[in-house]
Amino acid sequence: MANTWIAATIVALVGGLVGFFIVTRGSSFVAHALPQGAFAGAAGASLIGVSPIAGLAVFALGGAVGIGWLGRRARHDVATALGLVLMLGTGALFLSFTTQYAPEIYALLFGEVLGVSRSEVLPIAALGLVCIAAIAVAYRPLLVSSVLPEAGEARGVSRGRMELYFLVVVAVATAMTVPVVGALLIFSLMIGPPAAARSFSARPGRALVLSAAIALAVVWVAVAASYLSNWPVGFFVGTLSALSYVAGRSWQAVASGRSRSSRAA
Repeated sequence: MANTWIAATIVALVGGLVGFFIVTRGSSFVAHALPQGAFAGAAGASLIGVSPIAGLAVFALGGAVGIGWLGRRARHDVATALGLVLMLGTGALFLSFTTQYAPEIYALLFGEVLGVSRSEVLPIAALGLVCIAAIAVAYRPLLVSSVLPEAGEARGVSRGRMELYFLVVVAVATAMTVPVVGALLIFSLMIGPPAAARSFSARPGRALVLSAAIALAVVWVAVAASYLSNWPVGFFVGTLSALSYVAGRSWQAVASGRSRSSRAA
C-alpha cells in the first residue's frame, strides 16, 4: 500500500498538470490516442521479456514525434488518428503471437494501482519529475502558445516547436501513468480534473494548481474506495473525474447566474 500511495500521488500530480495544458490547447484527442497507442509498446515489451514501462516510453515518444511531424504537413486530427491506427495495429500483431501475458495486458489497459511493486516506484518517480520539470521550464511559452498562438508567434514562440515539445511531455507522462491507471483510464484523469479546474477559476496559475489538487483528490479517493470495496480502481477514477467536471460546470453556471443578477440589480 505504501508503493500504491506513492505511485498514485505522483501519477495524479502529473496527470493534473499535463492535463491542464491538454485541455487548454484543445488536444484531448492526443491525450486519448497516445496512451492507447503506447499500449502496443507495452505488449511488445512483455513479449520479449523487457519492462513494460520501457516499451511504453519507446512507443509513446515515437508516436508523439510522428504526430508532431505529420501534423505540420496535414491536419492535426488526421495525423493523430493515423498514428493511433498504426500503433494499435502493431499492438494487435504483438498480441497475436501469444496469450501468455493476459493478466499483464489487462492491468495495462485498466490499471493496477493496488499492485505497484517497489521496482516500479523509482521509474515512475523519475519520469514524473521529468514531466514536472519540463512544464516548469517552459511554462510561459506553453501557456502563450496554448491560449494565444498568434501572439506567441509574434513574440518568437514557434508554434510547431512548442507543439512537439508538449507532445513529448505527454508521451513521458503516458509512459509513467499507464502502468498505474491504465491506457483506457488515464484519459479521464487528464481531462476531467483539468476541465473542472478551468470551470472553477479563469486564472491560469490558480487553475493549474487546482487541476493537480482535484486529480490528487480523485486518485486518493479512488484508491481508498477500491481497497475497501474490492471494485476496480478504474471505475472510481473515471466516475470521480466525470463528477468533478459536472461540479465545475455547475459552479460556473451558478456563478454566471449570480453575476447576471448583480448586473441587473
